[in-house]
Amino acid sequence: MSATAAPTSAAPTAERASPLVVGVVVWLASELMFFGGLFAAWFVLKANNEPNWPPAGEELDVARMAVFTVVLVSSSFTAHRAVVCAEQGNKVASIRWLALTVLMGLAFLVNEALEWSGLDFGFSSSAFSTIFYLLTGFHGAHVLAGLFLMTIGAWVVFSRGSRAPQGEGMKVTSYYWHFVDVVWAILFLIVYVLQ
Repeated sequence: MSATAAPTSAAPTAERASPLVVGVVVWLASELMFFGGLFAAWFVLKANNEPNWPPAGEELDVARMAVFTVVLVSSSFTAHRAVVCAEQGNKVASIRWLALTVLMGLAFLVNEALEWSGLDFGFSSSAFSTIFYLLTGFHGAHVLAGLFLMTIGAWVVFSRGSRAPQGEGMKVTSYYWHFVDVVWAILFLIVYVLQ
């Protein structure tokens, strides 16, 4: 008569990422390739146009953009706080942090529009100007999309009677926002500082 002993403890199970998280991460990987292509174009154009890069008369206001780079990068911290508060069930605090994030993103976009309006060169003035407008324009469009996502996400998650989990939607939106901020930090370094 053989008796088999039942296991005394179950093996720990790994927590799986939700399909939403996996989908957003895959989508962000494709966005990384998109911006990688634009950065590659920057370096190819720069190599083919040096030492005239940027051309005379096509200067950028590095100091002003540095201030708004700090604003945008700081908004990653406010977005993170919004997620933490949402996961803790504190809707009011989460909305406040999210509103601050949106305001910081809007301030960045307004500054970018003001910068564009004050530049002495247009889109087709040179290779530098074309890739500059493409890089900053596509990034600005991504910031605008992030603001839209945060606004819609907040409305869906925090509307009365919503049964949506508070943390997950906010978390994946913050992934996108952090991505946009990291891309800008790289863009600022390459386009404004190193030129």
